[in-house]
Amino acid sequence: MTLSPAVTTLCENSNEVFLDAAKLLLTYADNIIRYPNEEKYRSIRIGNPTFSTKLLPVKGAVECLFEMGFEEAETHLVFPQSASVEQLKLIRESIAAERDLRMRGGCPVQPASQPVVATASAPESSAAASSPPAAPAAPSTQQPSSKESSMGLFVTLQSNFQHVLQYESLELQLKARSTIPHQELSAAAQHKLKELEEADPECKLGIEECLVLELLRWFKQDFFSWVDCLPCSRCGGPTKHGQGLSPTAEELRWEAQRVENHYCQSCRLSTRFPRYNNPEKLLETRRGRCGEWANCFTLCCRALGLEARYIWDSTDHVWTEIYSVSQHRWLHCDSCENVCDKPLLYEVGWGKKLAYVLAFSKDQVVDVTWRYSCKHPEVLSRRTRVQEAWLLHTINGLNAARQQSLSPDRKRELTERLLVELVEFISPKNPKSGELGGRNSGSLAWRMARGETRAADTKATTQAEAFVFIPTEEEKKAKLLHVHYSAPKDQYCRVSSSSEIIPNWDQCVWTKESVFRKVEDDWKMVYITRTEGSSVGKISWKFDFAPAGFKIGSVSIMASSHTFHSGKVCWSLQSGQITTEFSGDGRLQSFPSLSGSSELIVAAELSGGEGETSWQHSQLFRQGLNGQESSFEVIIQLQDL
Repeated sequence: MTLSPAVTTLCENSNEVFLDAAKLLLTYADNIIRYPNEEKYRSIRIGNPTFSTKLLPVKGAVECLFEMGFEEAETHLVFPQSASVEQLKLIRESIAAERDLRMRGGCPVQPASQPVVATASAPESSAAASSPPAAPAAPSTQQPSSKESSMGLFVTLQSNFQHVLQYESLELQLKARSTIPHQELSAAAQHKLKELEEADPECKLGIEECLVLELLRWFKQDFFSWVDCLPCSRCGGPTKHGQGLSPTAEELRWEAQRVENHYCQSCRLSTRFPRYNNPEKLLETRRGRCGEWANCFTLCCRALGLEARYIWDSTDHVWTEIYSVSQHRWLHCDSCENVCDKPLLYEVGWGKKLAYVLAFSKDQVVDVTWRYSCKHPEVLSRRTRVQEAWLLHTINGLNAARQQSLSPDRKRELTERLLVELVEFISPKNPKSGELGGRNSGSLAWRMARGETRAADTKATTQAEAFVFIPTEEEKKAKLLHVHYSAPKDQYCRVSSSSEIIPNWDQCVWTKESVFRKVEDDWKMVYITRTEGSSVGKISWKFDFAPAGFKIGSVSIMASSHTFHSGKVCWSLQSGQITTEFSGDGRLQSFPSLSGSSELIVAAELSGGEGETSWQHSQLFRQGLNGQESSFEVIIQLQDL
């Protein structure tokens, strides 16, 4: 019998471990087969002591449940009605056959003869973290492969774990809160949540998600600014990085161990850029790169009462996670990119070769690498800096020391959360459309040097990413499709479908090539433009009515574009073999010639411009960050085919 990858991995365990796990797995499967209509047998609580102690730590066991058809659902694993019982039986029979063979004293399956899936190896180690050792770890307790390497990682663990305690200062939280328009953000979050609940009565989002989305938007658009090279402090001209400068006593007081030299070749003047690591100072300077952004943003999250933790990535990036009470899980938040809950962005979108991703909160360190990867075997092959047992033991020791003063209830809560995380880590993952693009923060040269541009900057949207507007049931009844996009809010509103809100400019795009959303913090403007270094940028939106049995009755479109110097923007409508050009002058225009068509593509091409900033000389949807008007609007009346 050819075994599946998960069953093969399960077979690698010792006889005793395998037989115990197999007994439970067969029980879960048999209950569903015998009682297919009993809901209680189709759900497994992740925090259940039997599951968390006898299955979760066993290599391959939870993967077998996923192969049977179970899916992750917040605090439970669920076997949905749509899952194939035949598939469940197939995996069950494989496990039963191996169990029977071992119980008769036969030779177990030899792992070497089967393909080995290593996705659970390191998460399995993490599972033991729910049972911390009695004493804190020291770096020499278990010898890693390299003493120097382990000491470096140990210092990173200790320093970050200590650093996050700064966010718990009530005085500092109060200072941060005084800089945040918290009442505005809270009101906007409440309004957003109400809209979502009205649109979907079964909405599982809570106030934390809505609040952090508002905080991300404000932090990126209004508060913090990105620094590549500062302008010359004398002439205002461009600078280049020179040899680093020594920090002053005052800079050291604010934890600036490193000072960059932004050197002006015209004035021969050095402009200092201290890389401050103190979040209180960052509330004043409000600028930097990802280190400063994540440091200050995590403090702002804590100041608004959000449970947050600081995320360190060994491939040179940092960000934040916030805990969603309503979803019982941690959400990825990157303030540099203004994105939330897109954890595969770095591996898939930016092309990062991840190895170690660690989360630090006031109570706990967690190895969260597996949340950010869908390529676990590749990641495991790169985790050679220290031995996994050493890393696990060290993290356990740090946690045990920090949690000594916690109440039993809090310790239990942390353990239950960790169990839910561990299941999430080894559950199958597929990238979403918002995780497929390259990095937006920083200059193109800087992003290219780091290898983080990826497809979003150079290639067209793939067919798998493309979005098509197809009438919803509500739009079918009304025979109307009405959608508009707001550049300042960076969201689409599908007016004709219960005013559904869809965030992010590229979420509803059919194709895009060499375009991105640019926010000018100094001028308080926002627009879509070409990526630096590109001669042409393209973007389009597609509407298809044939699947719903309709054709176009009438079309009205409003699009706005701005050009500077010799920049050009060409707007066009494509329907079948017909292409109609139109002006992006911000007026609502009608197109009677398109009546009777069953599909429509609205497209824009950006080109032209002069000099090094030519990419900015053709712009779509340019508006002030506080603008209220729609930037793009499409109204289509429908007729039966």
